[in-house]
Amino acid sequence: MTDYDPHAFPPFAVTVDLVVLTVRDGELQVLLVRRGVAPYQGRWALPGGFVQIDEDLSAAAVRELREETGLRLDDVHLEQLATYGAPRRDPRMRVVSVAWLVLAPDLPSPVAGTDAADASWRPVDGTLSSGRLAFDHASILSDGVERARAKLEYSSLGASFCDDEFTVGELRAAYEAVWGVELDPRNFHRKVTGTPGFLVETGRTTTRGGGRPAMLYTAQDAAVNPPLLRG
Repeated sequence: MTDYDPHAFPPFAVTVDLVVLTVRDGELQVLLVRRGVAPYQGRWALPGGFVQIDEDLSAAAVRELREETGLRLDDVHLEQLATYGAPRRDPRMRVVSVAWLVLAPDLPSPVAGTDAADASWRPVDGTLSSGRLAFDHASILSDGVERARAKLEYSSLGASFCDDEFTVGELRAAYEAVWGVELDPRNFHRKVTGTPGFLVETGRTTTRGGGRPAMLYTAQDAAVNPPLLRG
């Protein structure tokens, strides 16, 4: 048996990047940081950084978000999105990035930290159309947005953009913001309330949307079949 020689292989680094999506002011927004160091100093980028030698990937994602923005991942949806490893995606060295998708309700304004000069929520559509993100982050963001939009079709993850308790109207507004379309209120109400295991009545109502009291719901993990249509 031949001994393994680690020096026979070129070294490379592993990073994590986070696509953090939320609904603010009625539109889908992404969390970005302005890079305070080279490369791409001054450019907007997804939050993230290098994985430490003794660190799990998910732990690195949580740590980087906290360090660069001051935000924590309590009570939000986190899932691995994809891996990006083009040879020259980072001008510093060979870097493979594991991207993560975070879906969250309206979060507070972030606070920049470590090597980030600024942190801000930015509209997704304007960010993608600008094409000015650092590294290959525009491609990662595009993939994350499409993953989120697709998952809303066949799962209950749309509720991740709402508070713990919400009305059907508030849930519909989240879907409309993520998909960028207007949905028929009656059809949407019938679909989400008729999907087994999706919504659970709390027994409470609210008038925060104006008009008659509306029922408050919580959400559970559920498959939506047939799927919801984007319009």
